[in-house]
Amino acid sequence: MEYFLGIDIGTSNTKAVIFDRAFHVAAKGNSSYALDQPRNGWAEQNPLEWKKAAKNAISQAMREGKIDASDFIGIGMSGQMHGLVMLDAENNVLRPAVLWCDQRSVAECEEMTERIGKNALIATTANPALPGFTASKILWVRKNEPAIYARCSHILLPKDYLRLLLTNRYDTEVSDASGMQLLDVPARQWSAEILERLEIRPEWLPKLHESVAITGYVTAEAARYFGLAEGTPVVGGAGDNAAAAIGTGTIKAGRAFTTIGTSGVLLTHTDAPRIDKEGRVHTFCHAVPNAWITMGCTLSAGESLRWFLTKVLKGEISVSQAMREAEASPCGANRLLYFPYLMGERSPILDSYARGMFFGLSGIHTRGDVIRSILEGVSYSLKDCHAVFEHMGIAFSSMKVCGGGAGSKLWRSILANMYNCKVLADDYAENGALGAAILAAVGVGAYSSIDQACSCVGFADTMKQPNPRDVAYYQKGYGLYQKIYQDVKEDYRILSEMTS
Repeated sequence: MEYFLGIDIGTSNTKAVIFDRAFHVAAKGNSSYALDQPRNGWAEQNPLEWKKAAKNAISQAMREGKIDASDFIGIGMSGQMHGLVMLDAENNVLRPAVLWCDQRSVAECEEMTERIGKNALIATTANPALPGFTASKILWVRKNEPAIYARCSHILLPKDYLRLLLTNRYDTEVSDASGMQLLDVPARQWSAEILERLEIRPEWLPKLHESVAITGYVTAEAARYFGLAEGTPVVGGAGDNAAAAIGTGTIKAGRAFTTIGTSGVLLTHTDAPRIDKEGRVHTFCHAVPNAWITMGCTLSAGESLRWFLTKVLKGEISVSQAMREAEASPCGANRLLYFPYLMGERSPILDSYARGMFFGLSGIHTRGDVIRSILEGVSYSLKDCHAVFEHMGIAFSSMKVCGGGAGSKLWRSILANMYNCKVLADDYAENGALGAAILAAVGVGAYSSIDQACSCVGFADTMKQPNPRDVAYYQKGYGLYQKIYQDVKEDYRILSEMTS
C-alpha cells in the first residue's frame, strides 16, 4: 500500500494523519502541548515541543495503522501561521517562538507604518501592519532583546522549522510566507523593498516555493528520530488556513469556509488578489498556484469556549455537556452578548487593546445562556468579517465549516443564521492535514493537479439551513454588537494603561 502523511502543527497540538491514495483516513495520531502566556497579551511556545509532538503523533499514527515507513510516498505539512522561530548559525532555537495571537508588538507596527507608509504596505503585503504577523515580532526582538537578535542567522515559520528538522533545508512556501508581512503578495515573491525599509537581512529568510513543490527529502538523521524512511519527499504544504481551504475543496471562486479552532476564520478563494484598502481582512497567496485567498480572523474563537470551561468552570463539565446546556438556551441567549476579544482582535476591527466582555448579564442567566452567548459572540465576530466581504463584492452561495467547532450542530446552526446561507460540514475532522496530504500527492505526481486530487475526496456533507426568525434576530443583534464595540473602543485603551 502507498500512503500520504499530513502533519499539522497547531496551537494546542500536532496531528499526524495518514491517508491512502483515495484520501481515506488510514490512521492518525495527536500530541498536545501548552500555550505559554508570560504576560498579558503575550503568547509563546518552545519549538522543541513541536519536534517532540510530531515524533509522538507520527509514531502513534503508524502504530495504529500498522503502517511501515517505506509505505509513505509523500509528506505534506500544515501549520499555525505567523509564528517567529529564530535560530542561530548552528540551528539552535534562540528564544521561544512568538505566536500568531501575540499582541506585544503594537509599537513596532506603528514603526512599520511610519517607515513604509500604510498604503504602500497594504499594496505590497496586502495587509496593514499587525502585531499577529511576523515582521513586527522581528522588530520587537531587535528592540527588546538585542543580544538574541545579534545571534540570529535564520528565521522560520512553525511548520518550516519541522521541515528543517526533516530535510535539513531552509524552505517555505507562498501561503505561509504571505503572513510574514515580508512578501510581495500579488507578485508571490519576497519584497526587497520591505526588507530594506525594515532593515531585515534577506539571507535570514528561507527559500520560497509554491505549495506543491518538493522542498527536500527526509534525511538519515530525521529518519532515525521520527521513524520515517530516508529519502521520502517532503512537499511545500501550506499555512493552516490555506491547507484547510484545500481540505474543504475551497479551490474555486465562489467557494468559502469557516473554521472554528483556537481562532476563527472566514475564508474564500479568489482568482486574483482582492485587497481591502482599509486592511480589515487579509489577502494571502493560496496554496493553489496562481490563486489567492481573502480571509478574516477572529483570534479567540474556540479559545473563548476553552477559556470558560477550563479557567472559569475548572473542567467541571465536558464540551459535549456544555453544548447540551447551550442548546437549552434560546436564540440570543436571553439577551446576553459576548465579545470574544480575549487576545485583542484582528479582523475587521484591528484592535490590539480590545478585551473580552459580557453585556447584559443578569440574575436570570444560566450557565447554558453564558455558553450559548460565547458561541454567538464568536459568530458575531465572524459576521463582522462577512460584512466586509459583502462590501468588497465577494459573494458565495454556501459555506463549509471545519475545525473543532464544526462538530457542534448548534454552532453550525448559529453560523447559518448569522451568514443567512446554508452551511455544510463534512466528515473530515482534520481538514488541514487532509489539505497537506493533497498537496503532497500533487507534489509527488500521484495527481496532476489540486483540482483532480480534490475531486477524488469523498466529502459526505451535512447541511444546516438558515431559519428566517433567527436570521432576523441576529441581524438586530449584530447592529447592537457593532454599536457597543464603538461605544467602548476608547475605554479599552484607557484600561490597558491602568496600573494597580
